[in-house]
Amino acid sequence: MAIKDYLRQRFFPHMWCPGCGHGTVLNSLLRAVEELGIEKNDIVMTSGIGCSARISGYVDFHSLHSLHGRALAFATGVKLSQPKLKLLVPMGDGDALAIGGNHFIHAARRNIDITAIVMNNKIYGMTGGQYSPLSGVGKKATTAPYLTIDNDFDVVELAKAAGATFVARTTTFHATEATDFLKKAIMHKGFSVVEILSQCPTHYGRKNKEGDAPQMVANYDKITARLGSKKLEENPALIGRGIFVDRQAPEYCEEYDKIIEYAMKGRK
Repeated sequence: MAIKDYLRQRFFPHMWCPGCGHGTVLNSLLRAVEELGIEKNDIVMTSGIGCSARISGYVDFHSLHSLHGRALAFATGVKLSQPKLKLLVPMGDGDALAIGGNHFIHAARRNIDITAIVMNNKIYGMTGGQYSPLSGVGKKATTAPYLTIDNDFDVVELAKAAGATFVARTTTFHATEATDFLKKAIMHKGFSVVEILSQCPTHYGRKNKEGDAPQMVANYDKITARLGSKKLEENPALIGRGIFVDRQAPEYCEEYDKIIEYAMKGRK
């Protein structure tokens, strides 16, 4: 299948602002699915509310555009009922780690075979540019005109601590790298998290004087470095990119099947 076969082209042009990084994330994701050769009927995408969640409307997969913050809860239900399907869950700051934070840590704890894609643009873009749990200290937003004082979550560290068995980080500048990480995440058996730093020039970039979309994208190359690189060794303050966790552990659906088998034996 070609990439265009995975799209609902009747819904284009998309609703994202000019320069938004989410289109690049969609491109990287579709290339990953294409290179893996997965049939679209074998994929289910669930999403919540927000700029990132709109992806589910553009892909020609089985899709659920669900409640804000509940994308992983819906995905868990689908996966338990149809464990052979591939579950993809694109989320933004709020869906993943604000209203959806509880679902995120428990999906990781259970190690259910779902791929969570956290599109981190450090802002609530669709609802007007409010600051989020990923904005960080000293940032401007519509709800923080005099700068934020809240510390931000480190998505990678949170996912690792909660028990995710595959954790990676990249950016929209590194689109080919994103495709590679997404391929590995999709094929990994267990809860996979891929954080992708994605620019929001309309709200975050404008208010925080980070320039236009090309400048924001180019900046990702300056402020990040690949794990194990000399660049990161010489400047540990840079944001690390790469695969932080890739390990095997019992997968939730398979363990649940064992409980069903055990229960059925007890009834005989």
